[in-house]
Amino acid sequence: MESYAFPGNIDQYIMEIGAQPFMYMRTDAFSEINKESERILLDLIHCSGGRTIIYTGSGTGAMAAVVENYVSTKQKAFVVDGGSFGHRWYEMCRYYDIPAVDYRVPFACDIDYDDLEAQIERERPDVFLCQHHETSSGQLFDLARISAICRQHRVSLVVDVISTFLAEELNMDALGIDICITSTQKGLNIPPGLSIIFLGRALEGYPFRHRGYYWDFASNLDNLRRGQTPFSPATILYLQLNARLRQLQAEGGELQNISEVRHRAQVFRTHCRKYGWDIPAENPSSAITGFQTSDNEERRIFKRLMTDFATYIMPSGREGFYRVSHMGLQTDEALARLAERIHLIEVS
Repeated sequence: MESYAFPGNIDQYIMEIGAQPFMYMRTDAFSEINKESERILLDLIHCSGGRTIIYTGSGTGAMAAVVENYVSTKQKAFVVDGGSFGHRWYEMCRYYDIPAVDYRVPFACDIDYDDLEAQIERERPDVFLCQHHETSSGQLFDLARISAICRQHRVSLVVDVISTFLAEELNMDALGIDICITSTQKGLNIPPGLSIIFLGRALEGYPFRHRGYYWDFASNLDNLRRGQTPFSPATILYLQLNARLRQLQAEGGELQNISEVRHRAQVFRTHCRKYGWDIPAENPSSAITGFQTSDNEERRIFKRLMTDFATYIMPSGREGFYRVSHMGLQTDEALARLAERIHLIEVS
């Protein structure tokens, strides 16, 4: 099987951890592993003096946790709604009865940052919610410009970096981001099941709300100070996470990984141009390539790749539009072969 959907093809060493006997979680050894994971994670995202919360749960669970514990303490949220994932922030604010501005950005378009600032001045929110990369389209937003606007107007910045952590350069300290969230099945390239919240140093001692029992920040932070979780964790995934973080350090850290992801994106996009596929994102992230084919049968390319070649790419709700992840193990030759197969299905 070849996978170009998240998390992509995973290193055999990481996969083998899942088949090994594993330690009981309520031990000093497991605590030390989790403390080390936190140190490496904070270093990779440049969040000095910050904290992490690692949940057994999906990225959407981490989004819900942020809304329950943090956004619910604010008067008004401002949401960049650039696709299905950005819209999820707005849906959550509505679910928890938090006043929120739904700032819509057309599919695959960049933000009009001058208009964005004008809307911030008019609406006067106190928390800003956005994706770094709208994964449904491939569009990357300019966090430096967003950060400057939020600082100018004293708005707390919360960013979903689920699909850009370790795929795009990201510095929480330099950007003044209060909270980032990610999960294990994308840039970290291990199986899905864990989500990670990064809390910036400025939130130390913050009076978080208690609106969700499982996701409660205070309870999780208290336990994580000793390297533990308040409830039973997905122990194997925690071990795979620690092993992967050690790998990343040994291989040169986040910049090396980002460079490799960027190279894969450039290689595949060369083939997209060769076969005449448009890449609609105005500012595409290296994390994925979203490309428009002429396929007019529902998910035909997606289905044929699975049945004929045991290969996975990501479909979408738009006719003929597909996405290829550049995370995980990929070679230039494999990307060329993938593009050729897509082309042969398209013209057949």
